[in-house]
Amino acid sequence: MDVQIFPHRLLGADTTEKLLNRLEDISGVKRMVIHGQRLPPEDHPDRRIISVKGHEFELQVKTGRVLLHIEDEDTIADYKRVCEDLLPFGYDLTPGKYIRTQKTVTDEIKYGEDLDKVPEN
Repeated sequence: MDVQIFPHRLLGADTTEKLLNRLEDISGVKRMVIHGQRLPPEDHPDRRIISVKGHEFELQVKTGRVLLHIEDEDTIADYKRVCEDLLPFGYDLTPGKYIRTQKTVTDEIKYGEDLDKVPEN
């Protein structure tokens, strides 16, 4: 099952980092995907390395929505509590199917020989 968290504002790097870490604390998160506007390639205060449970990566987008692939529907209330704490300006949390579960023809064209590196759920 997937859950989409759609904040009513774009999130900065600090809020994104806090949100992802708090969401990761909840058991049953199998995968997280963030979507948003790409940040400019030059120096930008939100283009920085963030750490999520010890894994560091460069944040390249202004987070507009977070997609979660979760194991159990019963944990949705926990995700709502985290969002209420960190997103006081409002958000929409919607269960549904947001993350594809198998490789597509487009993936084969896009990744070519590196297709094996594309994760499957």
